[in-house]
Amino acid sequence: MNRRDAVLALAALGAFPVGSNAQQTGKIVRLGILSPLSASAFAPNDQALRQGLSELGWVEGRNFVITTRYAEGRYDRLPGLAAEIAGLKVDAIISGSTPGALAAKNATTTIPVVFVTTGDPVASGLIASLARPGGNVTGLTVLGRELSAKRLAILKEAFPGVSHVAVIANPDGPESAPMLKGLDGAVKALGIKLRILEVRGPNELEKTFATIASARVGAIMVLTDILFLTHRERIVELAAKTRLPAMYAFREHVNAGGLMFYGAPLDDMWRRAATYVDKILKGAKPADLPVEQPTKFELVINLKTAKALGITIPQSVLARADEVIR
Repeated sequence: MNRRDAVLALAALGAFPVGSNAQQTGKIVRLGILSPLSASAFAPNDQALRQGLSELGWVEGRNFVITTRYAEGRYDRLPGLAAEIAGLKVDAIISGSTPGALAAKNATTTIPVVFVTTGDPVASGLIASLARPGGNVTGLTVLGRELSAKRLAILKEAFPGVSHVAVIANPDGPESAPMLKGLDGAVKALGIKLRILEVRGPNELEKTFATIASARVGAIMVLTDILFLTHRERIVELAAKTRLPAMYAFREHVNAGGLMFYGAPLDDMWRRAATYVDKILKGAKPADLPVEQPTKFELVINLKTAKALGITIPQSVLARADEVIR
């Protein structure tokens, strides 16, 4: 038996898989995940990343292990957790959210960082450009500023009689300001007036929705923020009490019973993040890997929720939906 046959025989027996540099040398790669969410809230994205790695031939426990740190929805915890992960000398850090990615970037200039964000990575200072990120950081992003205008347009199309919309935003979140700015043009074109309601913590949700219930608004729009994703079940519950239609920035809200979502599913982005990790572990430099933007967006409508609220959604909008939950 020659050397090549011996290698293949050992691989077939599970001694070690073949493919990447790490796999060929038998090295166990250590990955660090920095999540702005809780473990339960992050679970679908965590599963998607692991699935993506598995599809690329990586076997957890055999040629890679993952260490995860959760910020539990608190921005202030991210820098410390990022430093902790960097101190473990991991081979790559995968981080969700713009604040998480910035924390990882500030924690290390040598460990590759792959981000999954909804903001603008150039404007936030994460990278030099989408085509040539530079440094040790690259990944995937959804430019939320453009999406916020599209969500408002779909909301208006579904409910043409709506003239006032309550917008829930976290002024401390990095995504809120650009998303609100992105709504400016849409507001004028659609003839809609916005009432901006600021929420900085979960303890402010009850008061905010009480204000919405008593205000003269016809619909609700919840902007992107890890606070709102972390507390999505409570937000959906409070929104239902207002009996108003609501548009969300995360698919997870609709899964929890929210009415409408438009955007790129986070779990799909995390699955795609595995391709960046794979390339980097095989020798590619983050500086040379262009940042990826989604090419497919989904409109998801929860018809069960619409019926429970006594809301009728036009057939023209339902026909455009990529998924209708019945």
